[in-house]
Amino acid sequence: MTTKSVSANPAGPPAVAAGPEQLQELIDNTNAVIYMRDLNGRYMVVNREYERLFHLRREEVIGRTDHDLFSAEIADEFRANDLRAVSGGPVNVEEVAPGADGPHTYLTVKFPLIDSAGTAYAVCGISTDITARKRAEEQVQQLNLDLEERVRHRTAELEASARELDAFAYSVSHDLRAPLRSLHGFSEILLEDYDGKLDDQGSQYLRRIQANVARMGQLIDDLLRLSKVTRAGLSREHVDIGEQAREIVSDLRGADPGRRVETVIADALVTTGDPRLIRLALQNLLANAWKFTGKREQAAISVGVVGQPGSQVFFVRDNGAGFDMQYAEKLFDPFQRLHPAAEFEGSGIGLAIVQRILSRHGGRIWAEAEPGKGCTFFFTFAAEGSDRSNGHE
Repeated sequence: MTTKSVSANPAGPPAVAAGPEQLQELIDNTNAVIYMRDLNGRYMVVNREYERLFHLRREEVIGRTDHDLFSAEIADEFRANDLRAVSGGPVNVEEVAPGADGPHTYLTVKFPLIDSAGTAYAVCGISTDITARKRAEEQVQQLNLDLEERVRHRTAELEASARELDAFAYSVSHDLRAPLRSLHGFSEILLEDYDGKLDDQGSQYLRRIQANVARMGQLIDDLLRLSKVTRAGLSREHVDIGEQAREIVSDLRGADPGRRVETVIADALVTTGDPRLIRLALQNLLANAWKFTGKREQAAISVGVVGQPGSQVFFVRDNGAGFDMQYAEKLFDPFQRLHPAAEFEGSGIGLAIVQRILSRHGGRIWAEAEPGKGCTFFFTFAAEGSDRSNGHE
């Protein structure tokens, strides 16, 4: 039996080179603009995307140059980029060509075609329309310029307002104090020099004048404090709130040694902010707690922290007079008081100062209270994404 051997061809059938029609079909089915020009700048090949964008049939383009199709400025740029590719190899450039809705920007790759002798005989170009991206970048740039201009304008307004506030503060601290000093001085003279000539009612009127002069002076001082808090420079440091609170409570005990107040201050109460302003905020909160627990036989004040998603919420809690939550909206407004002056002294400026300090730190403050059952002030040093129904910004 004779066996005939059959040789296998693992490589498969021989490859067939693509013809001009297949290559044209290939470039016609791309989103990029593809073209070929000879060394004299005459078009040899264009694809369907070229026809669509420039509203020209390829029969109208082949054999012509860019100077036949575009303005001299645009054609000169195209020609210069072609020659760069011929002399130096592939180039990546941005080119601008006319479009139906205005100039379009193309990201173009150009490279020379080399013959067997190593000589360039044509230039190919592949251009991708990046107009939408460029226009978006220009819009962003313009928006940034507009924003910078608005910021400069707003900064100038704020600087002018700051100067006006400085002038107002100077006027308050000097011009308004002079007549107050005069009122106080003359009333004091009347009380001393006319002591035997004034009856009890006249003396009482003069003392009421002096008391109101003192109150007016205190209001001026409070206004100046509020103004300084709003305009003071802000530093950022690690601040031990617990340590500050203990120092403030010690000062309050020293100024009022007859009081018995139980205080609980948690450990590790640390935040980042301006130490001086944070201490001023704590001073006002703890002084309020000290004051409004004044009628409690077993007064209690605590300082601590509760966990909240994304931030720490500190608190100052007391078991003092408390207040009705329906008036909580007024709590942080300057000179708003929820208790009669005869019952608890004060100007109503302290909590407004606290609110401004926390706002400058990007934080907030709110309160929970009940009449006769004390109050808790919660506060943060970082802005939170959610609001609280019982808060006050």
